[in-house]
Amino acid sequence: MQLLLKKLIEKNRDWVNHGKAANYIPELNKMDSKNLGVVLVDTGGKVYRAGDYQVKFTVQSMSKPIVLLLALLDNGEDTVFKKVGKEPTGDPFNSMVKLETLNPSKPLNPMINAGAIAVTSLIRGKSKEEKFFRILDLFRKISQNPKLDINMDVYLSEKKTGDRNRSIAYFLRDVGILEGDVEEILDLYFRQCSIEVTCEDVANMGMFLANQGFDRGSGKNIVPKYLTQIVKTFMVTCGMYDASGEYAINVGIPSKSGVSGGIMCAVPNKMGIGVIGPALDLKGNSIAGIKILEDLSKELKLSIF
Repeated sequence: MQLLLKKLIEKNRDWVNHGKAANYIPELNKMDSKNLGVVLVDTGGKVYRAGDYQVKFTVQSMSKPIVLLLALLDNGEDTVFKKVGKEPTGDPFNSMVKLETLNPSKPLNPMINAGAIAVTSLIRGKSKEEKFFRILDLFRKISQNPKLDINMDVYLSEKKTGDRNRSIAYFLRDVGILEGDVEEILDLYFRQCSIEVTCEDVANMGMFLANQGFDRGSGKNIVPKYLTQIVKTFMVTCGMYDASGEYAINVGIPSKSGVSGGIMCAVPNKMGIGVIGPALDLKGNSIAGIKILEDLSKELKLSIF
């Protein structure tokens, strides 16, 4: 496995020259677009690493499935899905178009920014700090890394430049989806996106989902199996932005990407995979990262379809 991962890094490294780091968040634009790394964790806890796997990056939209788990635990399915739908959009992740054209007006799914902001608003806590601690605590548990924290530079950069997300959030309040202080909800959302990880952290997160919510450390289920099934279904149908259909055909693994260039994969009952490749395509996905996953899926026959 180690040799295979190394081979795939070498084979696909040239793809980093075909994209660019995200530039609408200034701190993300500082990432080295030449980086490419992958980590695979199997059900036995064995870890395989290759490339620039030690690079640190922020979770960005890879936070969305994890925060959705917490919102479902806090509120139950009925409450969560009154605020957000279950269907793919076919639009960019930060689009507002369907919010204005649909009736009732609510985000189509939790994997786009509008849906994720609505989900974040449902996290319970007496204060913004308590809510964020509960989010961070869940990330620390499922990544098996108690030292996870936010990257302050990225957080402040997102907060300063997040005008599109502000527009989305205030629109959601106007139509009754968001309740409470909009700026506090946005601040919580910017914080969750700015949690800093490595490929190994992401692979462990993917393994947690692949393992139906079972925590290898405690030997217990942190979340019920059926909630991980809901989350993985969203990852298949909506996890790679408006390239999710093509990705499902070519890779066939429940996955969630982030504009830092990370991809989190959960191969049911088999493994978790974490990839970093900051050079993005026009839809916000890692170009070289997807190429590695296409090859890995074919080599190991990982597609769930």
